[in-house]
Amino acid sequence: MPSALPYAETVTPLTLVDSGTRRRLPLSWMTLAALFVSLFALLPLGFVITVAVQSGWETVLTLVFRPRVGELLTNTLSLMVLTVPLSIALSVALAWLTERSDLPGARWWAWLSVAPLAVPAFVHSYAWITLVPGLHGLGAGVLVSVIAYFPFLYLPIAASLRRLDPALEDAAASLGHAPWRVFLRVVLPQLRLAICGGSLLVGLHLLAEYGLFVFIRFDTFTTAIVDQFQSTFNGPAANMLAGVLVTCCLVLLAIEVLVRGEERYARVGSGAARQLPPVRLGRATLPCLALMALVSVLALGVPFLTIGRWLVAGGAQVWRLDEIGLALGQTIFLAVAGGVLATVAAIPMAWLSIRAPGPLQRVLEGCNYIVGSLPGVVIALALVTITVRVAMPLYQTVFTIVTAYALMFLPRALISLRASIAQAPVELERAASNLGRRPLNALWVTTIRLSAPGAAAGMALVALGIMNELTATQMLAPNGTRTLALAFWAYSGEIDYAAAAPYALIMVLASMPLTWLLYVQSKRMAGR
Repeated sequence: MPSALPYAETVTPLTLVDSGTRRRLPLSWMTLAALFVSLFALLPLGFVITVAVQSGWETVLTLVFRPRVGELLTNTLSLMVLTVPLSIALSVALAWLTERSDLPGARWWAWLSVAPLAVPAFVHSYAWITLVPGLHGLGAGVLVSVIAYFPFLYLPIAASLRRLDPALEDAAASLGHAPWRVFLRVVLPQLRLAICGGSLLVGLHLLAEYGLFVFIRFDTFTTAIVDQFQSTFNGPAANMLAGVLVTCCLVLLAIEVLVRGEERYARVGSGAARQLPPVRLGRATLPCLALMALVSVLALGVPFLTIGRWLVAGGAQVWRLDEIGLALGQTIFLAVAGGVLATVAAIPMAWLSIRAPGPLQRVLEGCNYIVGSLPGVVIALALVTITVRVAMPLYQTVFTIVTAYALMFLPRALISLRASIAQAPVELERAASNLGRRPLNALWVTTIRLSAPGAAAGMALVALGIMNELTATQMLAPNGTRTLALAFWAYSGEIDYAAAAPYALIMVLASMPLTWLLYVQSKRMAGR
């Protein structure tokens, strides 16, 4: 994210001046802290490599090159090949209608296109499978995945459409190109970054998702790993499946980099400050409204209708306030603890990325993003193995599960903190040091305090991610732990959909404020 203050990007203050004496910033401590966090973040990847080496080449070949792995790989590739293009097409259409056309109620439709993010993917699947019990297989997986994940593409595409320079489209139109040709040759290429980034998010979620595909009985690597772990308790087969899943994630990251390319998408100067007049839909207004309404009904109407139906069917007895209160309390505790730990762990790396950028910083920052791309089941499997073999007292403890949360959602905290630190003037750190503050104290009273809003936003993002997390919680939670997601999963696994409905509703309502915050933030980025 570009800094709002030019000097936040250009000044690299490695030293401070204090009464004529040169005093070094705590760069060495920051670097060591960032190095420790980054190396710790690589533990899951190191675990997969170590297990492969220890198992031996023959064992690896036997466990990886077998029909079951081929079946899972076929399922995964089929799911991604169908889901990602459909999500791109749907998101581009919705973004164009809400941002570039005279669609009635465009602002409300834009919010309704983002709101499905508030519904956890496994709640989407729960809603659909209770509405259509026979829904299962690849087709069901594609349907529910598109509905659950298309907002990850809609948000960046809509934001990019708002920021495009209309002069380029005017120039193409003046050369005699038809509107559809202008869109394909001018607008669509400028959306490449947004499409690639959103597609990467969708792809990584498809690789990591567990609950959604269990409901519809569609096997993926994640469902197979969890099943294998539960049946053999971290046997070699589960580890090798985790290795194949990590390889898929890394391949997906590499594909995104290649497709994204290195083209320049910015121009020198501010560009045109005006907005293009909205395209008149004319006779297409009703079909376009029907499309928006259909998507909203499928993505929001079905979950709320299903949850409401089960709440009515279950009556007052499904509101077991003692159980719900316990689950809510444990969920809030773990979410807050994980959010605080992830934010504290992100501080050194975020500070280095703004105050001391360089080759080492870029390598360390990349390590933090790699762990964020790994599925929760792989991170949980790594921590289970490490604690069982090296630190048995930490197995299935609060410390271990909170650590897993911090690793999984570290990039969310890092991105928010980095943007806030970039807007904190470095001169304030110098002034505080010149007034006699120790370097760490000067950092605390200036930059850390000024970046508190960004830290709070990052903490909220992490906390809400933890609230809806399922696979790592299943594998690492201490005995007696019952979060909202675990309670929902337990009741739905017993086909007691009415008892699961209150937990689904609470998770959705708790996620709504963050979804609204993301929507508002995307508008502010475009100056609206």
